[in-house]
Amino acid sequence: MSNNTAPDSWESQADSTSTNNSPQHNADVTAPFSTLNVNAVEFVPSFSFGKAPEVVEKPSPTNSQGSNDSPQHNPILNGTNTETSAEQVEVKEPPPIPPADGDASPGGEGGTWEDAADDDSTSASAPPATTPEGDDDDEPSSEEAPIKIKKKQQIKEKVVEDKKEHVNVVFIGHVDAGKSTIGGQIMALTGMVDKRTLEKYEREAREKSRESWYLSWALDTNQEERDKGKTVEVGRAFFETDKKHFTILDAPGHKSFVPNMIGGAAQADLAVLVISARKGEFETGFDRGGQTREHAMLAKTAGVKYLVVLVNKMDDPTVNWDEARYNECKDKILPYLKKLGFNYNKDLFFLPCSGQTGQGLKERVDEKICSWYKGEAFIPFIDNLPSLNRKLDGPFIMPIVDKYKDMGTVLMGKVESGECKKGQTMLIMPNRTPVTVDMLLSDDDEVSRVVPGENVKIKVKGVEEEDVSPGFVLCDSINPIHTGRIFDAQLVILEHKSIICAGYSAVMHIHCAAEEVTVKALICLVDKKTGEKSKTRPRFVKQDQVAIMRIECAGVICLEPFKFMPQMGRFTLRDENRTIAIGKVLKLVE
Repeated sequence: MSNNTAPDSWESQADSTSTNNSPQHNADVTAPFSTLNVNAVEFVPSFSFGKAPEVVEKPSPTNSQGSNDSPQHNPILNGTNTETSAEQVEVKEPPPIPPADGDASPGGEGGTWEDAADDDSTSASAPPATTPEGDDDDEPSSEEAPIKIKKKQQIKEKVVEDKKEHVNVVFIGHVDAGKSTIGGQIMALTGMVDKRTLEKYEREAREKSRESWYLSWALDTNQEERDKGKTVEVGRAFFETDKKHFTILDAPGHKSFVPNMIGGAAQADLAVLVISARKGEFETGFDRGGQTREHAMLAKTAGVKYLVVLVNKMDDPTVNWDEARYNECKDKILPYLKKLGFNYNKDLFFLPCSGQTGQGLKERVDEKICSWYKGEAFIPFIDNLPSLNRKLDGPFIMPIVDKYKDMGTVLMGKVESGECKKGQTMLIMPNRTPVTVDMLLSDDDEVSRVVPGENVKIKVKGVEEEDVSPGFVLCDSINPIHTGRIFDAQLVILEHKSIICAGYSAVMHIHCAAEEVTVKALICLVDKKTGEKSKTRPRFVKQDQVAIMRIECAGVICLEPFKFMPQMGRFTLRDENRTIAIGKVLKLVE
């Protein structure tokens, strides 16, 4: 054994070990064991022998080779025959010897230490004896477990530390004002799109003789959108500054896609109204048929906290960074925005920029070009806006904006309140489908938890993708969101040619849901100035009036009274591609 060479046969080796009990031999064998087995005393088998079994805990390969097989081909407990006689060995063996034991014993050439340990554990039929195999199994697992836990803790700590404030920015405005180009330029300036990709876009755009559109292709990924130069779906991207993490939502400007724009504005904290300073373009966008007015109003209704008006295309030859043109655009639009409820310099700001050249977005405009503007550039400006207060302690609520299949069902949306962790059980309302959170992705990076304000993708188990529609809500299973079909709401009629009576139907957009609704009854009129309610029920409501009415939906939807949760209680009514009214939910009717 001491010369570390394999014997001619395992049996002869075992014989020699059991019979040759000279002190020198014992010393040779036990010397390496005594150094290996520090805590061997704790692992004493239930059948005790004359000597202390120092070598039970961790038999080394040399020992198992020496003592795995008794002369009768019967496996015995490792490490005992180093200090016991042959007679004692016989006493220890279990009387029944299963035939499989002999076959499986590591007497064969290919036997390994694990095999030997297996044999020992199966052959020793004494009650809960601690065999080396057991030790072997326990030890690695007990060593691995803490390592895994440590890793998880480190990840969690990192995630908690790295949580920057999330701000969702929606770009709104008339078609061709330059929303996608500004979004693409911001991504290029912050390094979210690499130079090679931009060069590729530029080359492809030049081939289609659309070279001025190449920046917008960073957000307009759809071929149809690129061919026509019009955004259809809400584009998504993100960029980071030192303080905050921004999600860009690029809304479509065309009036046919206003429902998509409402879905984008519903997720936003900050709206950027892009207006074109080019002669003729601003007027088209701002006149009655243009989208500038409607988008600004819808953004206010969707509950954005700040509105930044970017006066774009200041580098255009018809403008050439002219202060008079900038002020003209500003003065025309300011009264309308004030009427919507924005306060100038509190939650409403104006900045000049050029999306095509990138001036005024990341760095201030060069004084040689524009000497009259002394304010900050766009990115530093939105970075320095005050923090938003989020509803961290409430139950988890996430309206579902979109869904797709990817090794499970992936739901997209903005977390409105509460937090969600991996492995939690949630409900998808209004169908009350229980699901388990399988994976959390914040801007395509896997995270262990998500907090309010984040735009996330959540992979869930327990529901098919077909059974989920945009407008459903993923929420806490203990404290789910309210659902209903009939509710009372206060509405402001913005523009409607004729009168609105009971029985009038329109499409309601509430958070991410679009549902057909009917006015069941008019309850009362509200005086705009005093807020007093009329004593008698009105027979009809017309433009610019405020009324409380009972509304019935075609199906069950998720909603909350406005005073408890504004994000889930404000809505717009649309009909014939026009926004007719904005309102808030007062109470649900059972």
